[in-house]
Amino acid sequence: MPIKFHLPGLRNNFPLNMLTLKMFEAFPDYFRKDIQIASFFGEFPTCLWNGGRYSGDDQCDSGYVRHVIQAINAAGIAVRYTFTNPSITKEDLADPYCNFCMEAGNNGKNEVLVVSPLLEEYIRKNYSSYTINSSTCKEIRSVAALNEELEKDYGLVVLDYNLNNCFDELLKITDKSRCEILVNSCCVPNCPRRAEHYRFIGTQERAALTNRTLPAGKQKPVPTWSCGYGEQNSLSKYKKYKTHVSPDDIWDKYVPMGFENFKLEGRTANLFLLVDTYCYYFAKPEYHDEARLLFLANLEANKIIAVNKPRKGVWP
Repeated sequence: MPIKFHLPGLRNNFPLNMLTLKMFEAFPDYFRKDIQIASFFGEFPTCLWNGGRYSGDDQCDSGYVRHVIQAINAAGIAVRYTFTNPSITKEDLADPYCNFCMEAGNNGKNEVLVVSPLLEEYIRKNYSSYTINSSTCKEIRSVAALNEELEKDYGLVVLDYNLNNCFDELLKITDKSRCEILVNSCCVPNCPRRAEHYRFIGTQERAALTNRTLPAGKQKPVPTWSCGYGEQNSLSKYKKYKTHVSPDDIWDKYVPMGFENFKLEGRTANLFLLVDTYCYYFAKPEYHDEARLLFLANLEANKIIAVNKPRKGVWP
């Protein structure tokens, strides 16, 4: 049975994610068996419907959007939009950029994560080729409510991270194959500001898009989020959280229970942290160092990262 992973990023992480596919193909002995990359998730910034993470005030042109979708789909992988802004209004449904992104991927191969019932209804009516998934941003903590969610027309339901490692509760889930586990959440367990953060991201998206309509002298700073509960995380730090799911847990506990889908967050993470994370989850333990070096060497060779050399000097 393939063990399906969902990787973060359609913009900043796109080169790393595509490199990961090539690494699996070129060095199969380095990596754990039965891994399947099922989707790349995120958005093409700046996107009003986006939620979960704010990716800055970048904006992708139409050619880039089409190129990325084509490349990902050609690899047999779904583009999964994170359209989970909880504060969508009826007027927001007509957003031209969001609708362009949906049209560009409207080929029956792609997916969208939803929170807002209003946006979900609009997408189902206008873009029926997409698989609709239920987002972890809904923060469904009750297994009874989760099982009700699984009875709805969703391809997958992403679990609230606080259910991780609560095996007595996980056993009660009726359709584990359609659940997705967020394995490496950077938020502290039971973060009291998680819902507030999701709403704040919607505010950031609106501010960034409003600035695009204003002359440079009249633009206002996009509000920044500050949180003492989950800032400046590292792999070594979130391994200590009770919600953390290790690669051994995936293969030895979750998969035998019937779970098949696992999500790695990190759309706005540091590139080097992502390399460590990918090596941690995908590489066999005895090949972690070799895999990490290959990732970094190939990222440099492809000019995704740059290592500056000393300036030439003159003597005497």
